[in-house]
Amino acid sequence: MPGFSDLQQKLDALRSGNMYRKRRNVGSRQGRTIRVEGRELLNFCSNDYLGLAGDHRIAEALKAGVGHWGVGAGASHLVCGHTEAHDELETTLAEFTGRPRALVYSSGYAANVGVINALMSLGDLVCEDRLNHASLLDGGWISRARFAWYAHLDCDDLDRQLASEANRKLIVSDGTFSMDGDRCRLDELVNVARRRDAWIMVDDAHGMGVHGAEGVGLVDPGRYSVEDVPVLVGTFGKAFGTSGAFVAGSETLIETLIQRSRNYIYTTAMPPAIAVATLASLAIARAEAWRRDRLEDLVQRFREGATRLGFTLPQSASPIQPLIVGDPQAALDMSHGLEERGCLCTAIRPPSVPEGTSRLRVTLTAAHTDADVDRLLCALGDSRSALDQARSTR
Repeated sequence: MPGFSDLQQKLDALRSGNMYRKRRNVGSRQGRTIRVEGRELLNFCSNDYLGLAGDHRIAEALKAGVGHWGVGAGASHLVCGHTEAHDELETTLAEFTGRPRALVYSSGYAANVGVINALMSLGDLVCEDRLNHASLLDGGWISRARFAWYAHLDCDDLDRQLASEANRKLIVSDGTFSMDGDRCRLDELVNVARRRDAWIMVDDAHGMGVHGAEGVGLVDPGRYSVEDVPVLVGTFGKAFGTSGAFVAGSETLIETLIQRSRNYIYTTAMPPAIAVATLASLAIARAEAWRRDRLEDLVQRFREGATRLGFTLPQSASPIQPLIVGDPQAALDMSHGLEERGCLCTAIRPPSVPEGTSRLRVTLTAAHTDADVDRLLCALGDSRSALDQARSTR
């Protein structure tokens, strides 16, 4: 069709630039091992940080939820899709995060875009960390507010961006950054926000469940009030092993989102059975602190082993441990080498990460064993040696 004749050319360009992506068919539940296209592999690329996605207790809760509520919610929350299960989950999340109220969304992407667009518009200013998740960036870009990046973790740069006049000012940041595993400098963000009369929105998708007492995440209610961080976003599809997301904050914030957030208003509610399963998952994550302790041990073991092998790792105390190799083809070759040795770790390439920083994004879960990590380290060493040898013979 006229105007679309270049689509195939663009696909071909992605292939030739080693940027083409393919889906892999998984034939098992998530866990420390998964079956990919008929082969059992150690899984080092999921966000199932606490090892709960395949937990039988959560599966039983989901079954019970389906037995009581059926499968679908049937309508949006404001029509007839908001159930007692959703309400109980929101009440529990508010208590968990130490905030007056919480609101459940169908996904983290929907929550981030929906919140920013409900709060910001013409005449406002949105300032975002340059390495924020795509959902946060998209929310800022389409809000019609003036959009400004600040250099990654650079609160001096943020302060300069906020010096300009605007009706409302919103600072938006990941809590734990999804590709680098480092954390926002929340204390500094709070100080800048106070000085510039701005609000802070933190997406703690990769920190909640993993960090803090009972897995409350980086925005610990014992340290940060709702005035310090007015907008807190969390997801269920990472450490909690289910699906969906939520926003927690003041009564006024949540009522504003119910009335104005298009991503909440105009979509069918999360299946109530998922809300039931998430309640079970949240209770397990809070009670079983050994999962967080185990993660810390595995992260330390991996970092020490990778350093001995000569890899340079960015600073990250999270389960996200990036091995930056730079070139997209090199990242693909390393990923293929790991898979040949029984370890699944997907290559991450632009636009998911900046140009020149293609990588293996190693992620660990509480379900992994010491032997699993040692096997990965051995595979990494062998894969790199094989890649170096192949380069030397070209």
